[in-house]
Amino acid sequence: MGKVAEIIWNNIQKDEQNEELIEQVIQKCFEVENINPTSFYICVTLTNPEEINKINKQYRNIDKPTDVLSFPMFEKKELDELIKNNLSNEQAEEKSLDKNDIEALEETTQDILGDIIISVPQVEVQAKEYGHSFTRELAYMVVHGFYHLRGYDHMTEEEKTQMREREENVLMKLNITR
Repeated sequence: MGKVAEIIWNNIQKDEQNEELIEQVIQKCFEVENINPTSFYICVTLTNPEEINKINKQYRNIDKPTDVLSFPMFEKKELDELIKNNLSNEQAEEKSLDKNDIEALEETTQDILGDIIISVPQVEVQAKEYGHSFTRELAYMVVHGFYHLRGYDHMTEEEKTQMREREENVLMKLNITR
């Protein structure tokens, strides 16, 4: 399987283990949500509080740093339709598509689901604050950002519950616990 994430290190030290973790988490998100990984990818930028503050101010008019920002490329309904129309090879075979159809699926250009921007120093702070590992907190930030790209939110208790259940499900499947 190809890469499902473009990872950018912006004013922060590159870390291969974190890069591998991010790729694993996003692949699991795609799998859980039945998203064809050859059709979509996510851009993840890892940065520092100063940079995420600038982005938060520019795009959300909030002049303070945060832990994670998500910028989806599609509205939820539009994305649901795109996902439905972009079958994986396994799904295509299950639906008895012929070899030419499957090859056409493989040659499809990937669409970007959106961008996730994470403040790595804030992840470190929150991991200590919540009493779990940096790995768990980084994985959670990636999953949280993914579900925002997928059209989920946490503005109401109902939305928050639905989003948290999905996030915890992915982390559980990865065996990343508190």
